[in-house]
Amino acid sequence: MKELNRRDFIKSTTATTASVVTIASGISLTTFAAEPPKESAPVTNEKRWGMLIDVNKLTESNIEDMVNACQEENGWGNEVHSKADQKPSWIKKVKVKDKATGKIDTLPMMCQHCEQPPCVDVCPTNASMKREDGIVLVDRHLCIGCRYCMMACPYGSRSFVHEDLNNQKTHMPRGKGTVEACTLCVHRVDKGGVPACAEAVDSEGVIFGDLYDANSKINQTLKKIQSTQIRADLNLNTGVRYSGI
Repeated sequence: MKELNRRDFIKSTTATTASVVTIASGISLTTFAAEPPKESAPVTNEKRWGMLIDVNKLTESNIEDMVNACQEENGWGNEVHSKADQKPSWIKKVKVKDKATGKIDTLPMMCQHCEQPPCVDVCPTNASMKREDGIVLVDRHLCIGCRYCMMACPYGSRSFVHEDLNNQKTHMPRGKGTVEACTLCVHRVDKGGVPACAEAVDSEGVIFGDLYDANSKINQTLKKIQSTQIRADLNLNTGVRYSGI
């Protein structure tokens, strides 16, 4: 877990280098394109999925539960890594400190699912994409491992798969030499469910829902409480919002 100055955290960016892609042997890499499975409702821009995280209602243990749930659901983080900094991290526990007050907050950080995602803008193969409902994904068939998207992401939310992969989840295939990040558990959402991280904690601490639905719990809650976007100055209109920081 990394501790950052709050201002540095809000304004920080991430950078990495490029590499040649190699797809994991024997793995069929399915993609989550503009349309969900046939038994699900069509993806349209009439919905926009989002998440509200209330830091005041989460403990460090809650956040660890969120990380563990994501790992278990999507099958990342179990590989043997030659270097510690190569370990994938779809969601991580981050500490931020307010210089003025000394207050330290611990919060979960994942892909923010921006309305104007920088990762999509810089991708040379269109592997980075945003669905009509706002979920930002990586098409691993198209990803060439250049990692431009990792450099463009202001949140450090993307990981590169360096190692061989084993025992993958059938609903979430991954590929060596490709980039990956939080998908908001799109395979669950398309079937009417919620992301594993949200399910792992009290619904008041993490609220998932349709930001466009005036009657949704997340929409109603955002109208009543103060919330913020990380790096709001970038005008990315993130789908993930925070309260209590």
